[in-house]
Amino acid sequence: MPQVILINLTGADRPGITRDLSAILARHGVRILDIGQAVIHDTLTLGILVEVPPEAESHPVLKDVLFKAHEWDLQARFSPIGLEEYERWVGAQGQPRHIMTLIATQLSARHLEALGEVATRHGLNIDNITRLSGRVSLATAGDEARACVELSLRGTPKDASALRGELLALAQSLEVDIAFQVDDVYRRNRRLVAFDMDSTLIQTEVIDELALAAGVGEEVAAITEAAMNGELDFRASLERRVALLEGLDERVLGEIAKRLPLTSGAERLIRTLRSLGYRTAILSGGFSYFGRDLQRRLGIDFVFANELEIREGRLTGRVRGEIVDGARKAALLRQIADDEGLRLEQTIAVGDGANDLPMLDAAGLGIAFHAKPRVRASAEQVISNLGLDGILYLIGMSDREVQQA
Repeated sequence: MPQVILINLTGADRPGITRDLSAILARHGVRILDIGQAVIHDTLTLGILVEVPPEAESHPVLKDVLFKAHEWDLQARFSPIGLEEYERWVGAQGQPRHIMTLIATQLSARHLEALGEVATRHGLNIDNITRLSGRVSLATAGDEARACVELSLRGTPKDASALRGELLALAQSLEVDIAFQVDDVYRRNRRLVAFDMDSTLIQTEVIDELALAAGVGEEVAAITEAAMNGELDFRASLERRVALLEGLDERVLGEIAKRLPLTSGAERLIRTLRSLGYRTAILSGGFSYFGRDLQRRLGIDFVFANELEIREGRLTGRVRGEIVDGARKAALLRQIADDEGLRLEQTIAVGDGANDLPMLDAAGLGIAFHAKPRVRASAEQVISNLGLDGILYLIGMSDREVQQA
């Protein structure tokens, strides 16, 4: 009868360990059933589950491994696995898997403790933890502190809604971002990212800038805030605000476009997405004049926004064509995905206001970015502590991979 043995090796890493161990096992005709390896700060942890065939004996195999481990100055541990226990382990494969991503300015033990508590309480087991952010220097202070780890979880949450609520509350109390996603083929195969423009891709509300130039800043800002918080119907609020801009010289639009501040991480994010073949879109309740300017600056593929009516060089106080509100954003996302031959599961939508919620709900991955409280509470995923390039962590990209992209 074959024997199943778990071999664990730990100690200082060096080239050739896996090769030499495999050579020993091959010499004895051993079959490898599972293997995993991690190296942290030049310290190796290697686990290998093997089947020793009936015609061989485990003692010579283990003796040779132990001798070699001593030569490598590694600690070796051998754990026999009963066949019933092994078959139970095999039978557990295929369980649903999830990815939990922790994003913060720095990582603390308290963060991992809290995530571990929540995962355990909801019947999830942590299989693997991977650091996505770069190494942290203690000698020099970086311009932007960031830390991100990705936890691979096995199992099905006992109550998915309760889990999400706990993670949202935990993120707020710890001042971190915590994303929780199903680990399926679509998570690793996103192909379209749609952005809101105002207060998402740029750090301002364009209509407020236009209102300041028209001398109606306070009145328009109050309407904007109420609309973004979901207190006013977006379509009606837009018409009210644009009406206040009647008579504004169209040259002001160009002056404002030149000084629009991009959100931190926007250029890095879009540059990386383009290098990987993603399509990008601006779906905005703002204005197409500014969306097209950003399209030129960043290389965005599609722009859909509201068209300000201009006659004889001045704004008329009206919008031309169909208004891009929340429902229209969601419809446009579906349209672009369909035109590109993509499933909605392959799309990402990013926004901050209440009128972004329909598109966030429609997307395979909806992200509330530095969003209003109502939007944070309703969106599936939230980023509040890093710039837009924090989205790269949610699609599983490490800082090292971004540098290579």
